[in-house]
Amino acid sequence: MSASQAGAAAPVKSAMRTLDVIEFVVAHPQGVIAQEIAAALGIPVSSLSYLLATLAEREYLARQGRRYLPGPGLERLRAPVSSLSLAERVTPLVRALRSELNETSSFMIRAGWDAEALVTEASDQALRYAIDPGTRKPLHGLAGGLVLLAGMAEAELADYFARSEREQLTPKTRVAEADLRADIAEIRQNGFCTARERATLGICGVAVPVRLGDRQIGVFSVAVPAVRFDPALEQRIRILLQRSADAIREA
Repeated sequence: MSASQAGAAAPVKSAMRTLDVIEFVVAHPQGVIAQEIAAALGIPVSSLSYLLATLAEREYLARQGRRYLPGPGLERLRAPVSSLSLAERVTPLVRALRSELNETSSFMIRAGWDAEALVTEASDQALRYAIDPGTRKPLHGLAGGLVLLAGMAEAELADYFARSEREQLTPKTRVAEADLRADIAEIRQNGFCTARERATLGICGVAVPVRLGDRQIGVFSVAVPAVRFDPALEQRIRILLQRSADAIREA
């Protein structure tokens, strides 16, 4: 077997091992301990511990003391899309963005005059931008926030400009109504937003709207340190973001 063939086979073996563990636990609804799984499937406990921790973190397994049981993530796989919460629907897509780009990826919604990170997955690179779920940032500073502004009706926008306090977050933050309205017009025309260092120095963001019918429900966004943000990466991010937005609409 060639080196390339051996490399191609490794992910299949890993996938089969993961499925074996899930199926074994499902077959024992009373719960099983790690040593029982390892003995039954011939998996070294040292290798199994990481796999079990990952499956429990993603809720495909649940842990009660030392015992592992089927988790709620398995039921979500069987549930119709209409029964899933918005966070449950977008989480796999945010994870996919992060995996493909290894840059911090998020799904944001509007909360008053702020953009709130509903789901976020951080890059594991040493130099990265991280944002916790539930964090709120002013709409005018983020690429995602600007896309949310662009999705507002004119009456909402007029209210926003009349009532919001728009802080100068960095030297590149745009706060004037005329400047932001120009940004909004450009976003509506192009279907995306790129914001360079408007909320945080050294961080650039790209975002696209997510719509169901004619209603904007949020945005997918990716944040990248400026030292890595070149035109080729920006284009790739835009393509992947739009693919994610299309997946929500088509579902």
